[in-house]
Amino acid sequence: MSHAVLTPVERSRALLHWHGGNCPAMLGAAGLRGDKSEGDHATPAALLPLRQIFYRADRVARPRTTLPCEPLSRADGWCDDPDHADYNRYVTLPHPGRHETLWRDDHAYDLIAVLGWNDDPPLRGRGSAIFLHLPTASGVTEGCIAVEPPHWRALIEAGVTAIDARAA
Repeated sequence: MSHAVLTPVERSRALLHWHGGNCPAMLGAAGLRGDKSEGDHATPAALLPLRQIFYRADRVARPRTTLPCEPLSRADGWCDDPDHADYNRYVTLPHPGRHETLWRDDHAYDLIAVLGWNDDPPLRGRGSAIFLHLPTASGVTEGCIAVEPPHWRALIEAGVTAIDARAA
């Protein structure tokens, strides 16, 4: 098992270190928090295992990884509705609960690694849809971790299986 370590630099910025590499990382606008809750714009201060990879096959090449890896489709979503039975789970769209669409017009979700947070089992309101993805135009995430594409690929190709964000 290979871990990357997330070291906070300022509220929504950090450095991500792994064997063979390091890079700047973008965090949630509220920074790292141990008491993560839905909609707080915080990145969970926890050990976050990488569960699965999704990618936009129409935009980027398939990542080299031993993790489960699937191309995205327009029907892919993630339920972020604490009152729905599918809370913090992959869903097929259309979906009756509040959800996030994984097929985006921007490039933030061209490469996504699903991070294991509040998923075994999901607890209502503890946060959902925590991903390692590409940077957003706003310079912050809604609670995810974002890195530039070459760093995202280097981290995945190095065999990193978890991000340790407990330094907060």
